Amino acid sequence: MGKRLKTQKRGAGRPRYRSPKKRYKVDLNYREYDDIEKTGVLTVKVTGFVDDPARSALLMKVEYDNGERGYLLAPEGIAVGDELDVGVQGKLRLGSVLPLYRIPDGTYVFNIERTPGDGGKIVRAAGSFASVVSKDKTGVIIRLPSKKVVSLLGECRAQLGIVCGGGRLEKPLIKAGKAHYKYKAQNKLWPVVRGVHMAAYSHPHGGKQHHVGKPTTIARGAPPGSKVGHIAARTTGRKKGKRTARAEKR
Repeated sequence: MGKRLKTQKRGAGRPRYRSPKKRYKVDLNYREYDDIEKTGVLTVKVTGFVDDPARSALLMKVEYDNGERGYLLAPEGIAVGDELDVGVQGKLRLGSVLPLYRIPDGTYVFNIERTPGDGGKIVRAAGSFASVVSKDKTGVIIRLPSKKVVSLLGECRAQLGIVCGGGRLEKPLIKAGKAHYKYKAQNKLWPVVRGVHMAAYSHPHGGKQHHVGKPTTIARGAPPGSKVGHIAARTTGRKKGKRTARAEKR
């Protein structure tokens, strides 16, 4: 009798593959979108930094001028004691939280809301940033790190700058032990073993030859135990075509 595929085990909702919420220190969100932010401004002072296992970038502890305390995603170049603004009337300072319609074209932004008041959902990874392309009647055009262009409402909030920690992948891990603890912090699946390296009862591509030995295309309606490879693929392999006179001239 064969074994269940790793994807099948993960889909069962077992604790082994769940994100460990109890290890995370902060549920990162913007403060509630109240009348102060809609009409005025709050001055915020950076009081410290926090390394949270839930994300790749640092968080900064902040204290608002009305006595509130909270956390924001730290941008590159920020330091303890620096000040930033939160609100419609805020200044264009590093790390400030402003609605998109108040941010000039070409500005780098991160931690962007998809809908006004959701607390920030996209562009939060270390070293990432989006840019404001233009504004129109329907909203604000944003170019994401993937080069995809999206249109968001002007009332959606974002922070100015680039997320800190952009060079974290430049230093090699050197040994597998460090990678083990890196992925264990978020219960990420590691290492990922290829199916051709497994035994035949563990994976449909398994066997001692270390190659598949059969076509890897599979039907959309295949049972879960065999649904691996190129699922409902239109084509596989290199693209082939006939030469034309126009192509030869180039």
